[in-house]
This record gives sequence, structure tokens and C-alpha cells, in this order.
Amino acid sequence: MNEHNVIDPTASEIKEILADCEHWADLAKQLARKYFREQNETTFKSDESPVTVIDCMIERALKEEITSKYPNDAFFGEESGIEGDTTGNLWVIDPIDGTRSFISGNPLFGMLLSYVKSGKPVAGVISMPMLEELYMGGLGVPATCNGNPISVSSQTRLEHAVLYINEGEKLIDEHPAKLSKLLKVGQTRRFGYDCYPHALLAAGHIDAVIDYDLKPYDYLALVTVVKAAGGVMTDWNGKALDLDSNGAVVSAATPELHQALLKILV
Repeated sequence: MNEHNVIDPTASEIKEILADCEHWADLAKQLARKYFREQNETTFKSDESPVTVIDCMIERALKEEITSKYPNDAFFGEESGIEGDTTGNLWVIDPIDGTRSFISGNPLFGMLLSYVKSGKPVAGVISMPMLEELYMGGLGVPATCNGNPISVSSQTRLEHAVLYINEGEKLIDEHPAKLSKLLKVGQTRRFGYDCYPHALLAAGHIDAVIDYDLKPYDYLALVTVVKAAGGVMTDWNGKALDLDSNGAVVSAATPELHQALLKILV
């Protein structure tokens, strides 16, 4: 990451970027809604994750829109990979975050789009097409859902927290001791997947999310929105998230809750 002589974009610049993201999220939403619960061709990648023709269609459409307005920026799509210099201005997209949900008729899939400058995520959106919810936020720009301000909860006590645990089957296989501890904390626990629990946290409905085995296109938009809503999101060691993070993440409403969870995860 290039951190030398980097000037953060202004709030007005971030607002312009988010306005573009809102337009592109609407385009992606229309495509997702058109083909949801239809018989869509599905293939599986080498890591056994599914991909549909709709994933590729949405990513291709957004890539065309983005590169048309920002031809000198780099692009990182889940399906098409990296094009350009990722150390400068970079657009990162997950066209359908939760393809397994999409292909099984579950409406809790999303679309994630983030803008990264010199390795630092500075603007992002979480779009939930079937729920008609659009979460946005950026550096110096507070988080919103459908244009209305949102913020994280004020919960500081882990024993009183509402906790979501994502990717439970991976955790039980690779980190059973940590999962066992997580299942004994908090007032309420729910298993989940994909981006929506992090959006719920940003909106103050829940207090923390543990997630695992994510890629940059899975978490870069999330961390931007969570932080813009006043929350904390890092890897399990408490380090800031960037393109090189290992994909084990924790989101929390408050620093106190974040620290309490890190003690379990390290």
C-alpha cells in the first residue's frame, strides 16, 4: 500500500462517488430482481463456490459503466479479477454477494461496491436488491439506508450483545474452539451469511458480527459502511482491513465490544 503523499478525497468528492454508486446499484438491482428465482445456469469454481450467468452479467454491466466514467481507474471484480494498478484508484465489486442464497431462492443476497484510494477503502455501498435497501457511507460522509441516517448501537457489554456468527460450517471445521466460545457469549446469537448482518449492525439492529474466509470484494464495502455508521471493523488481530487482509473479520458497534471479541478470537 502506498501511504506516502496520499491526500484523502474530500467529503464532496466522496458524495459524488456515492451518487455514482447509487446509480450503479440500481442498475444491478434491476438485473438481480429480473432473474431471481428463475432457472439460471450455475457453475462451480475450483473452490466450490457457485457462479451464475447473472453474477457475470451484473459485473460486466457495472464494469462498463464504471470504466466509462473513470477510464483511468483500476477494477477488481469477483468474476473478472483485477485490471489496472491497484495502488491508485480502484473499484471493487461483488456482483452477487451470496450466490448460494440467490440460487436457492433466499432474498438475503447483496451487491457490494467499494472505492479504494491508494489501498484505503473510502466509499462503499451494500445493496440488498430484494429488500429494496441501499446502505451507503464513506470517509467524512455518514452512513445512510435509503437516504436516511443510520448509526450503530451504543452496546458496550458483550453479555448483553446481539451477535451474528457468519460461515458457521467453516468455523466449526477450522476453528472449533473459537466457535465454542462464541456460542457462549452475548444475549442473543444467530448464524448468518454474507453481507446483510454487517448492514444490520451499521443500522443499529444488532451489535456484532464475526465473519470468516472473506475476499477483498466481500469486506471492503462493508468496512466503509460500518465505519461511516460509527462502528469498528478489523481482522481478528485488530488490524485495519485492506486488500491484503486474510479475510477473518469482526464488526462491532463499539470499541469496548470489539476488544471483548478480539480476546476470544486471537
